[in-house]
Amino acid sequence: MQTPSDDAPPARLTTLPSWLLTQTATHAHRLVSEGFTAVHARGYHYRLLAALDEYGPASQAALGRRSGIHLSDMVATINELSERQLVEREPDPTDRRRNVITITPDGRRQLRLLDKQLTRIQDNLLAPLSPEERDELTRLLARVLDHHDRRSTRSDG
Repeated sequence: MQTPSDDAPPARLTTLPSWLLTQTATHAHRLVSEGFTAVHARGYHYRLLAALDEYGPASQAALGRRSGIHLSDMVATINELSERQLVEREPDPTDRRRNVITITPDGRRQLRLLDKQLTRIQDNLLAPLSPEERDELTRLLARVLDHHDRRSTRSDG
């Protein structure tokens, strides 16, 4: 039996993909949080701005579905972005009970800044991998995620 260092996990853990994914996700979350904090942003800001940029103006409910932001957090996120004039909130002309959220030109500039920051973060996270290995890892993770997303969707209905 080996004498482990004080911070070494049991060897059987280090061969489990679930453990490796969890540990890597912890590092990724920390790096993204620190990177966004450095430019006065949060992950929710990026997700909401990216959804608006890709899909166009939308209701808060649609934005929640597209961005994965729970509706209870959506209002606060929209308020933060609106205060910084990165999004505009207008009553829906077809249903005055709803708001339509639109990205502003400043919001698009902020999104480009966040895209650049995320590129740096990804480079840091994946530093030990070659470009080909990064592509392969991304492809494999997307495949695993897609499989489980489809399964959870089927089991919900």
